[in-house]
Amino acid sequence: MGRVNVIQVLALFSLLIIFPSLAFAQLKQNYYANICPNVETIVRNAVTAKVRQTFVTIPGTLRLFFHDCFVQGCDASVMIASSGSNTAEKDHQDNLSLAGDGFDTVIKAKAAVDAVPSCRNKVSCADILSMATRDVIMMAGGPSYAVELGRLDGLSSTASSVGGKLPKPNMNLDQLNAMFAANGLTQADMIALSGAHTLGFSHCNQFTNRIYNFSKQSPVDPTLSPSYAAQLQQQCPKNVDPRIAVNMDPNTPRTFDNVYFKNLQQGKGLFTSDQVLFTDSRSKQTVNSWASSPQAFSNAFVAAMTKLGRVGVKKGQNGNIRRDCSAFN
Repeated sequence: MGRVNVIQVLALFSLLIIFPSLAFAQLKQNYYANICPNVETIVRNAVTAKVRQTFVTIPGTLRLFFHDCFVQGCDASVMIASSGSNTAEKDHQDNLSLAGDGFDTVIKAKAAVDAVPSCRNKVSCADILSMATRDVIMMAGGPSYAVELGRLDGLSSTASSVGGKLPKPNMNLDQLNAMFAANGLTQADMIALSGAHTLGFSHCNQFTNRIYNFSKQSPVDPTLSPSYAAQLQQQCPKNVDPRIAVNMDPNTPRTFDNVYFKNLQQGKGLFTSDQVLFTDSRSKQTVNSWASSPQAFSNAFVAAMTKLGRVGVKKGQNGNIRRDCSAFN
């Protein structure tokens, strides 16, 4: 091997160490064309049936995908149930609020795929979650896009691996950017993915500090619209039942759209980490741009979801195809 080739190989190797998401090189659209040709239709039909049962399927599946990819990559490790001495990812404090309907969507879609003899044990839970996430976004009125496939399922899932990996509702822009950058995502990607808060809900305890005890000078966060703060106080009175939830988007909570960004312009971001995207001058221009252009937001969201789907992909001996998404083989 010539000296130049050696240098090229070493350079590539060092890149893979620095950017493990480069493992996505083996991901491709239509990965299952010769393995399980109808897999995307099978998954979509299962997801459609689940959405008919409950709307929570949509935000639940989307959030499950984020929480999976941000911890050890997109490998369905969040699906694993705790057993014996192992406390799995899903039982970490930051994952306890994940909706059961998200998990159930993947389990039902996996069962539908495996019911086809030629597809049985050929499609990973990680890929099924990726496809199901695309499908729920589309079913809520969002963009449809081609999903890159070819992931294997992860071989480990521990609650101890979750801490510090997931965004918190009280984060500022620097903290958000650092967390997303750790997954190879830019500020624009972070803002686009935050736009997923156009769907779903949050329990009151995630934001009550903003409406009751923000600071000594101001019990209510001054970046909140006063009318929205009053509305939230009505929905979340002090000492409210912790199971009570509030829509992330007060205007179109069941539609995937760019209204999330219009809400931020009006001081109606539910979390500090939402509203900061508008109050911080470094991100404000992007918010304004996407508030005025649904298409620009859709394009940015699809690009960011594709990049997110490449994070920490498992290949070869680092993964397998689980027979049961909630248990290791």
